[in-house]
This record gives sequence, C-alpha cells and structure tokens, in this order.
Amino acid sequence: MIHEVSITDLGVIHEARLPLGPGLTALTGETGAGKTMVVTALGLLLGQRADSTQVRREARSTWVEGRFAVGALPGVTSRAAELGAAIDEDELVLSREVLPEGRSRALVGGRSAPVSVLSELASDLVVVHGQSDQVRLKSETAQRDALDRFAGPAVKKALEQYREAYESAAALEKTRDMLRDDSEARLAEAQDLREAIADIEAVNPTAGEDATLSEHITKLTHAEELRQAAMMASQALSSDDTVFDAKDALALVDQALKSWERVVSFDSSAEALRSSLADAAYQLSEVSVGISGYLASLESEGVDSLEDSHERLAAVTALMRRHGPTLADVLALYEGSSTRLLELEQDSDRLATLDAECEQAMALAWERADALGDIRDAAASKLAAAVTHELSALAMPNASLHVSVSREQTLSSHGANHVSLLLAAHPGAKPLPLGKGASGGELSRVMLALEVVIAESDPVPTFVFDEVDAGVGGASALEIGRRLDALAQTSQVIVVTHLAQVAAFANNHLHVVKDTDGQVTTSSVTRLEGEERLREIARMLGGMEDSHSALTHARELLDQTHSVSRR
Repeated sequence: MIHEVSITDLGVIHEARLPLGPGLTALTGETGAGKTMVVTALGLLLGQRADSTQVRREARSTWVEGRFAVGALPGVTSRAAELGAAIDEDELVLSREVLPEGRSRALVGGRSAPVSVLSELASDLVVVHGQSDQVRLKSETAQRDALDRFAGPAVKKALEQYREAYESAAALEKTRDMLRDDSEARLAEAQDLREAIADIEAVNPTAGEDATLSEHITKLTHAEELRQAAMMASQALSSDDTVFDAKDALALVDQALKSWERVVSFDSSAEALRSSLADAAYQLSEVSVGISGYLASLESEGVDSLEDSHERLAAVTALMRRHGPTLADVLALYEGSSTRLLELEQDSDRLATLDAECEQAMALAWERADALGDIRDAAASKLAAAVTHELSALAMPNASLHVSVSREQTLSSHGANHVSLLLAAHPGAKPLPLGKGASGGELSRVMLALEVVIAESDPVPTFVFDEVDAGVGGASALEIGRRLDALAQTSQVIVVTHLAQVAAFANNHLHVVKDTDGQVTTSSVTRLEGEERLREIARMLGGMEDSHSALTHARELLDQTHSVSRR
C-alpha cells in the first residue's frame, strides 16, 4: 500500500503531496488540470521511462517520492535488504529524479539503485491500468498473463518447471547447431593443425634455439679473427716464444712473487701482498688454460659446421614464419595442438551425443508444456464463469466472457498455448476477440471485472485506474463504482475519474486544481471533505457546483453510495 506520494516540478504540478491510505481514493479535477500527472508520477516510481518533457519549465529537475508499506511483502523486503536499503517501521521510500536532459536516477530506501530495480519491485507493489492498458488487453500476451495470474501458484510452479526444461533444451540445440554449422571450418582447422604438427616435428626445435644458432653462426663467421686474438692472448700470458720484448705475464708475476717472498722473510706485514701475488699467479694460470681450451675448440670447428648451422637456422626461421611469429609461439602451438586436434576429431561423436540429448531435453520440455496447458485449460473455464458473473454486476447482464486455450505446434518461453479472451455481447452471439467485439466502455468493464476476479487468487497491494471508466455513464458508472469499492475491501485502489458516480464511492477524495497568472500555470492537489467534496461531486454531475439542484443530486448520490458501501 502507498501511504503518500510527494511530487515536485512535474509538468504543471509545482509541488503536491497526496495522502492516500487504505480503501478507495478518487482523484478528480477539470480536464487538463494535471490528474494524469499524478499517474505519471506513480509510473516514475515504478520504473517507467522518463521523459525530459515531464520536467516543469525552468525547474532544475523533477522529483517524485513515495512511501510504501512493505511489511507483508517478503519479496520486496528481501530485495531491499540486498540493496542495503533502509526500511523504517515496515515502510520503504522510493524516489526518482528526472533531469531536463532526460537522464534520471532512482533511490530505494535512501540507497542509489538502477531504475530497473524500481520496475522489479513494481510487480509486487502496484498494478496500473489506464486507457493504454485497454489496448494492451487486446494482445495475446496480456490475455495469457491474466489467465496465469488467475490460476495462481499452480501455473507459476508449472511455468517455472517448464522454463527450466525449455531453456535447457534451447541451450543444447544452440550448442549442437553451432557445432554443425562450423563443421567445415573445424575440419579445415584440424587439417591445418595436422600440417603444423608435421612441420614442427620434422624440425624438432628447442626453446631459444634460434638465438643460440645466430650467436654460433656469428662466432664461426669470425673464427680466424677469434683464433688470432686467442693466440696473442695465450702467448702474452704464457709462452716460451713470446712476441713481446718482455717476458710473458705468468713469468713476470712468478718473478715478482719470488722477490716479494724475500721481503716477507724480513717483514711479516708484507704477507698480505704476497698472498695477493700468489692469487694473481693462480688466476693467470687458470685464464691461460681456458684460453688454450677456447683456441682448441676453434680449431675443431670448420666450414662444415658453419654450413650446418646456417641450414638449421633457415629451417627454424621457416617454422617461425609459418607458425610464429616467435619460436615460443611455435612451441606453444605444438604443445596445445594435440588436445585441440583430439577435440576436433571427436566432433562427429559429439554431434551424435548432442542429437540424443536434444531429443531427450525437448521431449521433457513438451511434457512440461502439456502439463502447463492442462492447468491453463482447467483455469480458463473458471475465469470465464467468474468474469461473466462480474460483468452482470457491471450492467452487462447479457454479456459473457469466453477463454480459449489452444495448443501451438512450437514452443516458446511461455509454453505452447495460445490464449484468447472472447466476448459475446448477448446470448446466442458469436464470441469475438476483445479487439473486435468490445467498445471502449465495455473494455473498461472487462478489465475491471478481470482485476476483481484475479485479485481473489493473486492479490496486489495497490491498483491504479487511470480513467478506466471512460466511455461509461449512468447506471454502468454506478456499477463500476460498486466494483471498485468491492476491490478496495482487500486492496488499496486509486482511480482517476471524471464520473461523479465513481468518485462518490471513495473514502478519500483528492482534487487537482489548475491555476494560472497568465504566464505560468500551476496545479495543486487538495483533499476534499464535507461541503467541499459535495460541491465537487455537484460539479462533476452537471458542471454547476453552486446549483441547488446539483447540490441536492450530489447529496443524494453520496447518501446512496454510502448506504451500499461495505466499509
């Protein structure tokens, strides 16, 4: 239930507060006063699309806020808790701001939330019916939804079970079809992998081999230069036939060591230097041996080795061009190709398995679709009888509603049923679809009758009817008022109406008044009681709120509705 709605700078409404409360609330006013803006405000709170034209001229933004009683709605409270929203004494505050450029933001219990969350909560909070919903009622979707709501938990459970099976079957079919559609591409991929594996295995490269080969080729290309340098270094370190005028390095260091040993014999403090000379002699000896070994290795490698290295590098480079760009990429391809090739080669077996799985999953989906259809069939006759009874009470005593449930040949997300609501205007008349066999006024009453009946099995905290009584008058209007009053016994009902016969049943009467100074038009909302309400009912009856006869008629109407009201 909605406790209160506050509106700021929405259309012609500068600022308004709507005290609502339980029972039946009637919202009345002259044409163009801004009654529909109130419904628009509720729509914004329930996640409907925002429009920049809704923002009042020269206003910084439109702001709408509603206080909802949610203590008896565990689905709403749990969702609010997930968002971290505050619920104060079982009351949840929903807010919506719309900026002049059309952007908007939503707040749930003081916490920022996507606007889609408002739509999510709306299904448990409010059902809105306007003249556009009369058009929507002609659609198959709306008619099927009405039947499912009437059928209650049984359809809900069956629909959940069906959708589980349907979505599973659809997912399997998608996988199978993708596999089948890509079969040629997958065959080509498998062939490419086989060729790549053969290429790589023929060369059998190792990690980093390309860099190693390049370095080795550079070395062999400059082998003579390296040999001359190594010989010079070797002779400089240790040689009986040195090319230098002085002795080789090892001989000189050995001479220095022998001389320093005499110094140590007379001065022990020189021992550290002697030790250093000894280390130098040892290191020079090790270097000399290493250079000799390096020189020997150069002598063992020749032209054949260089040619072999060039050929090997060419083979590795060719692999990199075809399967690289780097050698690491080539090796990674080889490592992963076996698993991928096995997967591709098993496609035929996988397709056969998927075909069997799809057939089994689709059989289960059809089984559950049939079970869902059986529940709808059983509910259809009950809904038709109940709505027909309500239509009789709404001044359509000769009309009857027929609910047709047929089985389609294909499955969809809602099952395999086509649901049609048909109206027979009088006994013996051919039932016709609502879009063909019902006037605007009749559609209004059919819609109301449906909600009254459905509310017994699928109660909704709040109903909003925006001029659902359009095209109706006289006795029919009184009957609509009675049924709205009956609906208000179990739910909060808010109705925007031009009919005094409907407004008279309300226990809460709100009046929208338009005022202008010639430049700016502003609407406000006032709660009417006593004489003020009497005058408004008189205005709605005959347009003459000060007429004695109009006031008398209005008083009689209020007395009449009060006597039949069950509140």
